[in-house]
Amino acid sequence: MDKSQIAMCGAYCRTCDWKAKTGCQGCQHHKGEMFYGTCGVAVCCSEKGLLHCGLCESVPCETLQQAFDHPEHGDNGERLANLKAWAKGDETIIELGTFKKE
Repeated sequence: MDKSQIAMCGAYCRTCDWKAKTGCQGCQHHKGEMFYGTCGVAVCCSEKGLLHCGLCESVPCETLQQAFDHPEHGDNGERLANLKAWAKGDETIIELGTFKKE
C-alpha cells in the first residue's frame, strides 16, 4: 500500500476513478483543496497533522459521518473499515462498493 495514496476519509486514492480523469495526486498531496473544491474531512485531518481520520480520537466525527452519508459519495462502511484497519497498522484496502454491512 502506498501511504501517499491514502485518502484521509478512508478511501484509497490509487483506486479512484477520478484520479486519472482529473490528474488528482490524492488528498495527502492536496491537503483538502481537491479538484472538486475543498474537502472538509481532509482539511481537518491535515490541520491535526494526521495521515488519516482513523488516527483521530474522534473517529467517526460529524464531519466524517456527513461524508459517509453523502448521497453521491457515501459508501457501505468501506471507508470506516479501512480507517479502523489502518489505525491498527493493517494495510488491507477495502475498495468502495465491495463491502457488505451485516
